[in-house]
Amino acid sequence: MVLTKTPICNFGEKARHFKLKGVDGKLHRLEDHIGKSGLLIMFICNHCPYVKAVIEDIVNDCKNLKNSGLNSIAIMSNNVKEYPEDSFENMIKFSNNNKFSFPYLIDETQNVAKDYGAVCTPDFFGYNKKLELQYRGRIRELKDLKPISSGDSDLLKAMNLIIKTGSGPKNQIPSMGCNIKWTK
Repeated sequence: MVLTKTPICNFGEKARHFKLKGVDGKLHRLEDHIGKSGLLIMFICNHCPYVKAVIEDIVNDCKNLKNSGLNSIAIMSNNVKEYPEDSFENMIKFSNNNKFSFPYLIDETQNVAKDYGAVCTPDFFGYNKKLELQYRGRIRELKDLKPISSGDSDLLKAMNLIIKTGSGPKNQIPSMGCNIKWTK
């Protein structure tokens, strides 16, 4: 595991098209999931201790955002040959065990992660209703892989601001987690 931090938000950058297979067996396109208030795209995986530490927050935040018209999608881009815990079968289990209410998609070619510039898990891309990037920060502060505080997460606060104003917070603390496991 190599600890990696996300880069600064590139405000206004447009979401990129994709078509990926979900744990539901269906193909999902970006266009199919745009909410009236925006879209949250998350790069996560099954085995990362940083993802595991915040998965409950992720699930709860996505449910809250859905109620405000903002949809969420999770994408798994790791090399599953070298990291079998992230296999499609294990993605199905992870999604079911954590009661995902959002699509969980596999990026087998890793092209989507490369197109978005994803670097770690979790890596959050928060878009407004025009699909302009407004958030590239953390979900919340962790210490020893435990959340520091309760209450609304940084991610939820930022996405609610985007829903209300179309713009994300100017000051964003990078997300950090395990680097994406690229195919050699």
